[in-house]
Amino acid sequence: MDDRERYDAGMKVRRAVLGDAHVDRSLQRRSEFNREFQDLITRYAWGEIWTRDGLERRERSLVVLALMIALNRADEFKMHVRAAFNNGLTRDDIKEVILQCAIYVGVPAANSAFHQAEEVFAAMETK
Repeated sequence: MDDRERYDAGMKVRRAVLGDAHVDRSLQRRSEFNREFQDLITRYAWGEIWTRDGLERRERSLVVLALMIALNRADEFKMHVRAAFNNGLTRDDIKEVILQCAIYVGVPAANSAFHQAEEVFAAMETK
């Protein structure tokens, strides 16, 4: 696959997982400064990794949620909580990931993740 095909495949997956509205906002915020980064994540995160056959999107969402909790990346965690529903996860699945992280990452990280997930759920319910 060449870079153009990887970008196109990545954009398709990115839109399917994150939703058109989120991707459109990201693209509207592109600038000369971040344009290459946006291209990079579309080609490699979405076009190379998320398109692989080794894991289903649902499984990839579980892994990403756990990693974002472990790395304390609140904004990315909340974005991927929203996206998780597009990949077939439920609130109970997300709860189980957070509980698992409480043991392996730490209770404070899990506590923050529960608050962040509830914030996302509330925002999704009001829309």
